[in-house]
Amino acid sequence: MSKTVCYRSASSCLAMVLHLSILLASGAYGITCHAATVEVSNSAELTAALAAANAGDKVMLAPGRYQAPFAVRESITLASLGQSVIDAAGKGSAITVFASNVEISGLTIKNWGNDHYERDAAILIEPGCDGVYIHNNHLQGNGFGVRADELTNIKINNNVIVGNNSLYTLDRGDGIHLQHVIGSEIWGNTISGVRDGVYLESSSQSKVFDNHLFDQQYGIHYMYTHDDEAYNNQSYQVDGGYAIMDSKRVHLHRNKVWDAIDFGILLNMSKDSRVELNHVEQIVNRSANQVQGQEGKGIFVYGARDNIIINNHFANNDIGFYMAMGGEGNQVYGNQFIDNFSQVKYVGDALLEWSFQGRGNYWSGYLGWDHNADGVGVNAYQPNDNIDKLFWLYPEASFLMDSPIVVVLRWVQRQFEVTAATGIIDSYPLLKRNPIFAE
Repeated sequence: MSKTVCYRSASSCLAMVLHLSILLASGAYGITCHAATVEVSNSAELTAALAAANAGDKVMLAPGRYQAPFAVRESITLASLGQSVIDAAGKGSAITVFASNVEISGLTIKNWGNDHYERDAAILIEPGCDGVYIHNNHLQGNGFGVRADELTNIKINNNVIVGNNSLYTLDRGDGIHLQHVIGSEIWGNTISGVRDGVYLESSSQSKVFDNHLFDQQYGIHYMYTHDDEAYNNQSYQVDGGYAIMDSKRVHLHRNKVWDAIDFGILLNMSKDSRVELNHVEQIVNRSANQVQGQEGKGIFVYGARDNIIINNHFANNDIGFYMAMGGEGNQVYGNQFIDNFSQVKYVGDALLEWSFQGRGNYWSGYLGWDHNADGVGVNAYQPNDNIDKLFWLYPEASFLMDSPIVVVLRWVQRQFEVTAATGIIDSYPLLKRNPIFAE
């Protein structure tokens, strides 16, 4: 084990210098200002270095294998000199952090435990340990990748987190699991084979962006959170892309999700959230034993109110927009619904207008004209008319949906139906797609 003294910057020692001057004037000697860099090459040296570390020290791991568990109890940097592997042998957490302002980077961590009750994780951060920064690590194991509770200002960046996709989905840990955390930043990570990629519960003021999330249940899962933001994430090969449940004031924008089974975006009992400029495609349930209600949904709104859903792209899904159980009180406009098997399915008894200030949505199945060249169709569009409802009741006849006879029946229905009693009406259907989603 080698030890190198690294002096702090002058600005960080200004107060100490002034104090030292007073001490020197009074005849006191021997005070220095330094932090140590300690290099270790085996498990015993790492354990000893962590036990002896002081705030500001750097503990650097030489290439090799280190047998966990390890505990970090001071505000230090723990990093790798190259190809440093920490192995927890299938039990407990590999690294447990008991201090604030810890930085962990460049490590490969494997084989930690999978006891969810004990919070087994590659990196477990205990309550009150604020300002932890975890970056550029490779984590592979059964339990949580990073687990943190009751703290603030954690940053998690540019890690690769791989779970065990041979386990049943709900038996895996989440890639990143935060509870009662304020002010997290999670970006640039690649997460696969876990339960949820990023799971946030009873937390607030999070930013989740530029992550790749695949082979898991949900890419990002909000539960009882508020004032959060997620953008520029990509989620694919998942059950669902982005789930916002019992949360409020979540801004979900400019994300992509494709190749999902259940939904692209879920708003479940959530409110005051803004969903915009998201790209949702190929949400399809290919199960041979699929029953009604299990269709793939571009967006699923269930009991969620006072949300704004605008300028999104929903294409090639089983159902573009599925709404049920009191999800009526939302603004929906500026979206484009393209070649979804069913554009909208609404389970309710209200008549809802999906437009705002003369601007509705783009519908690939709309047949209408623009007499005044304002980009808006003259006739209103009803995406879930009585013919759609027949296909819901008799899905075995769905092969007739785009047949000439059905087109004629829809036209006849529009001529004689003065006002719909229930369902969705777009009084200002748009005639052009949003160019922002052009490939």
